Amino acid sequence: MNPLLDRLQPYPFEKLRALFKDATPPADLRPISFGIGEPKHVTPALIREAIVASLDTLSSYPATIGSNALREAIAAWAMRRYGLPALDPATEVLPVSGSREALFALAQTVVDGTRPGAIVLCPNPFYQIYEGAALLAGAEPYFANSDPARNFACDYAAVPREVWARPQLLYVCSPGNPTGAVLTLDDWRELFALSDEHGFVIASDECYSEIYFDEAHPPLGALQAAHRLGRGFERLVMLSSLSKRSNVPGMRSGFVAGDAALIKRFLLYRTYHGAALSPVYQAASVAAWGDEAHVRENRALYAAKFSTVTPMLAPVLDVRRPDAAFYLWASVEPTGLSDTEFARRLYADYNLTVLPGSYLARDAHGVNPGRNFVRLALVADVDECVDGAKRIVDFCRKLAR
Repeated sequence: MNPLLDRLQPYPFEKLRALFKDATPPADLRPISFGIGEPKHVTPALIREAIVASLDTLSSYPATIGSNALREAIAAWAMRRYGLPALDPATEVLPVSGSREALFALAQTVVDGTRPGAIVLCPNPFYQIYEGAALLAGAEPYFANSDPARNFACDYAAVPREVWARPQLLYVCSPGNPTGAVLTLDDWRELFALSDEHGFVIASDECYSEIYFDEAHPPLGALQAAHRLGRGFERLVMLSSLSKRSNVPGMRSGFVAGDAALIKRFLLYRTYHGAALSPVYQAASVAAWGDEAHVRENRALYAAKFSTVTPMLAPVLDVRRPDAAFYLWASVEPTGLSDTEFARRLYADYNLTVLPGSYLARDAHGVNPGRNFVRLALVADVDECVDGAKRIVDFCRKLAR
């Protein structure tokens, strides 16, 4: 067996199951989960209809590169969304089977694990796929801790100068999971300068880019930042997905876009990897990328939940609305409990699941930046989110007595 598999840590939800193993929640309270970030809103009818209309295409193998129609739809969406003057659907766009799969596979393409001292730089807290991708590519993950003073944006300035000479790949997540922090143009200017100096690839994970609160100010994207700074897409790719944007996590449909040279090599890898997107879902994805009405409706549902739940929780937890995404990142320090004990007792007493922040981060440079925080995924409907918030408030007030 590949010995690198032994270096993979349990996924956060495995740790959560172990944490809850001996807890018995009250049977008279229906279970509510703020744990996993799985969209629960209804899949738009136009996507379901496109799936049904394209079922005859199941008789054909899909091409790894995807259909012309899908690549053109993605390129058109990205140009509209990010104000790009051009994005070549033939060379700068590649459909993938969801951003998670592509984030992992990209490291296997980019990283030369035989090079001594190879590292992959990741944010901390982070999406655990980054760490696993680095390890199985033969590199060491290096964690850049987030900065509470900047709404938990990643503090790249704290990374030692000598470390920047070693990464082959930098994972960026903006809007971030779990904190919702969005990189600024100045942040991108700094990262591009470091990439130019040291030659590492930047992979920008933007699967939460369409969940935000101000229609006039959508989150800045990596390709958009490159364009605004007057540069090309060299050593830069962004990854996006329909899962959150269009409420279709079961389709596993996304794309990678950016540096044509990187896309070409990634396509070669994927041809052997065998991860082509189903032709049925390709057709449905064309419909999804071409429509914004359902996306605006989706954002409005999340905005309503945040505007309702955040002020409910503010008196008992240190919580504020994020820049974007659908997570509330709350400090539990006012309760006097650790994040793991808070989550375990909340589940045992109120049948409500939240995810400890320490499970979403690593001990790095003397600190685990997720410790004493919990992540709340506001993915259920408003009524269920309000019910869950009431339980948290009641729990916290009982602790304070």
